[in-house]
Amino acid sequence: MNAHNDMHERIARLDPEILWRNFVRFNAVPRPSKKEQKAIEYVENFGKRLGLETIRDKAGNVIIRKPATPGMENRETVVLQAHVDMVPQKNKGVEHDFEREGIKMLIDGDWVTADGTTLGADNGIGVAAILALLESKDIPHPPLEALFTFDEETGMTGAHLLEPGLLKGKIMLNLDTENDTELDIGCAGGIDVTATGTYRLTAPMAGGKAYHLFVKGLTGGHSGMDIHLYRGNANKIMNRLLYLVLNRGAQIAYVRGGGLRNAIPRESEALVVLPADKADEIREKLNRLVADIKHEQKKQDPDLQILINEDKMPGQVMHDDDARALVRAVYGAHNGVYRMSPDILDLVETSNNVAQVRAEDGKITIGNLTRSSVESTKHDLVNALTSVFNLAGYEVQTAGDYPGWEPDPDSPILGLMKDLYVKLFDEQPQVEACHAGLECGILKSKYPQLDVISFGPTIEGAHSPDERVNIASVRKFWNYLLETLRNIPERK
Repeated sequence: MNAHNDMHERIARLDPEILWRNFVRFNAVPRPSKKEQKAIEYVENFGKRLGLETIRDKAGNVIIRKPATPGMENRETVVLQAHVDMVPQKNKGVEHDFEREGIKMLIDGDWVTADGTTLGADNGIGVAAILALLESKDIPHPPLEALFTFDEETGMTGAHLLEPGLLKGKIMLNLDTENDTELDIGCAGGIDVTATGTYRLTAPMAGGKAYHLFVKGLTGGHSGMDIHLYRGNANKIMNRLLYLVLNRGAQIAYVRGGGLRNAIPRESEALVVLPADKADEIREKLNRLVADIKHEQKKQDPDLQILINEDKMPGQVMHDDDARALVRAVYGAHNGVYRMSPDILDLVETSNNVAQVRAEDGKITIGNLTRSSVESTKHDLVNALTSVFNLAGYEVQTAGDYPGWEPDPDSPILGLMKDLYVKLFDEQPQVEACHAGLECGILKSKYPQLDVISFGPTIEGAHSPDERVNIASVRKFWNYLLETLRNIPERK
């Protein structure tokens, strides 16, 4: 632990120190989505210790108001917004309790990363930037309203439940974008699609051989921002293996794949029983399929491993008809890009992530996250998924439906920030709409007066244990944020 403490002290001294110090302190607070109570209390107490007006609404969002610095009292009030929760992902074999432990961080060349887990830079860097501004004594800024939402990653619950009438600002800077050359002015909406069913249990075949199938080492990543990169989905890869063995007389004992809806699944395991007289033949065909899959994914997933090891016989397996229904349903469920935007170059309009496949103890769950910047195509894909799962005999429920954020290319804050970007960095920023789910659309629906933009430092591998944030990019982001605040116009 001393080594980690020393490393954290090094990180806290990075430039800008006021931001990095707050990030180190905030990253010591456990805050997985839906278990972020300690983080809510942390930011609430932070505001109170500074003597600033601090409000926690009925849902658990925190708003902290800081008056303008002298001479900037007549500027427009700016809402600075970030979410306090993080995606809890770790590599196989890494021991880490996200509900009780802070993140163990490392410096790796030009990057800050974590020791086998997600880093929490998404959205911890945004939170740290806001905390740094709240505690600063010499940074010029207009009146500020800091809005800290919760449970963004698994439902945007805080944004959904934010009470109208609390925010006074006219401009909102969302600090939750992951490329420091981008200004985001739009995002996708999303909806959770969950299929559930049951299956009959039966005895395994006499004289069969049990094998454990394990897919691991996939790159994974953000199920919105990275969905167009065609990284392997562990659930879909596993299903190809199961399809092969079922068609040759095998049985399935269980399937356990994936987890969080907003992360491309990196691992899946299954236990199958092969007919003894066909076991060698099936193993050979499996090995050929494994070679094909690795060849297909060699660029996107160079560390992919697919293991096939003999195991002990299970007490029960799925009924053959139920196993076939499961495998056909997962095969038929669309995964990846469904439609590219015809209006914005290279923007994914609609996609689905088959995030979780569980078949165990007689129960089946298939969890998906469907995203789209167009409501009609979002629901078109939901209908397609529902149809496939209904054909398999499963019930389908949808939840967590949230709207997209419609781009406004004539936004005043966009015009200001484009000019400042050119002035500071001598190049044009990339004005984008993203396929991730930002809270901006929900917040703007509650506060229509808000002129909204989203930006942030460069973060790679968000929602995976490969997550890392670029050190120089954090400095660039911070300077850009400060320059923006200095140039906020006066109230009309």
